[in-house]
Amino acid sequence: MYLRGTARVNEAGHLEIGGVSTTTLAREFGTPLYVVDEALFRDNCRRYRKAFGSGNRVVYAGKALLCTAVCRLVDEEGLYLDVVSGGELYTALHAGFPPARIYFHGNNKSAEEILQGLEAGVGRFVVDSIQELGLLDRLAGETGVEAEILLRLTPGIEAHTHEYIRTGQIDSKFGLAIETGQAQAAIRQALASPHLRLVGLHCHIGSQIFELAPFCDAARVLVNFAAGIRADSGWTLEELNLGGGLGIYYASGDNPPAIEEYAAALVEAVEEAAAAAGLPLPRIVVEPGRSIAGPAGTTLYTVGVVKEIPGVRIYVAVDGGMNDNPRPALYQARYEAVIANRMNEEARATVTIAGKCCESGDILIYNARLPYPEPGDIIAVPATGAYSYTMSMNYNRLPRPAVVLVRDGQAEEVVAREDYQDLVRNDRMPKRLWK
Repeated sequence: MYLRGTARVNEAGHLEIGGVSTTTLAREFGTPLYVVDEALFRDNCRRYRKAFGSGNRVVYAGKALLCTAVCRLVDEEGLYLDVVSGGELYTALHAGFPPARIYFHGNNKSAEEILQGLEAGVGRFVVDSIQELGLLDRLAGETGVEAEILLRLTPGIEAHTHEYIRTGQIDSKFGLAIETGQAQAAIRQALASPHLRLVGLHCHIGSQIFELAPFCDAARVLVNFAAGIRADSGWTLEELNLGGGLGIYYASGDNPPAIEEYAAALVEAVEEAAAAAGLPLPRIVVEPGRSIAGPAGTTLYTVGVVKEIPGVRIYVAVDGGMNDNPRPALYQARYEAVIANRMNEEARATVTIAGKCCESGDILIYNARLPYPEPGDIIAVPATGAYSYTMSMNYNRLPRPAVVLVRDGQAEEVVAREDYQDLVRNDRMPKRLWK
């Protein structure tokens, strides 16, 4: 496992992040604990902005990791923000994020959510269906607002990633297919509306992708499609939003492109396709989430039971699991781990790190190489900044962990740990059941 960002091994042989020992973090804030390296998060934002240049836009995908403090980091780094629900939008507005820099996604926005976005003045609605297009048109008219929109299209590109996180193929719950004619019908409807202004096109082909060719292929498909629409209607593409999906390093064998390689490939593909089609160069928009937040996050656990089945396996049970990181159970996501309080010791044991949920599939890591773990050791799992906290749950009535931001030797709690009172806060007991 390589150390990311500000992570290092300190003089005591402990893993340190942001100038704070992880053993100190575990003692002060408890475990499981999500730790976010603020410097690395910010650096990833800055690399994206520099790589794509001032004429294009980088939109942080909030679904990867979102809380009010993260909204503030994204704002300070000059990125736009992608939200996919009323709750994410509320969080952004509560944090003071400028609504004009918000892109509102979602494949099933309710009328209430659309009104919430219209009243807030979000900068873009990314429309996912013809039904949504009609609803947005009506609500914008009723509220006297002209909504600027992008249409989400499915370009027919199948990226090499897990089937649960592919989204660019025709058979997808997301977007309007080009091949079926739905995309063309939506464009005609949008252009005919006095309450909507069609700014551009959007696609997202999947997540955790290492190959650059599918991204470039999708860009060419959309540019060529826009050229055909221009010839038919005179509409000119202003904004080409190519979504996110760039993969990150989780475990041995992962070899993702650098942010700079990804940006260079996309910009070149769009420039060449636009020139070949005779189109003015559109603004390029990308929506990274995982590749900004993922590497910046580390989850800390405390070892409990160590159970050895002779000749079979050593199970190391920790105080978290699928309740704080469901990705391994959902789609066999792989991670690496270290014993944070024994970083200088040789890895002599092959162990399976198990969660505490009552599910046989609650396994965080199979066959991890570690020093032989002991109860009380602190296990650190890097690259958990994306889709861990945001997908966490209360299965088995386990409280969700805290999130701390570390920087320059300081640790600050940005999401409080739930307690048992939080678990029953919304329970309601019928009077007839009270004793």
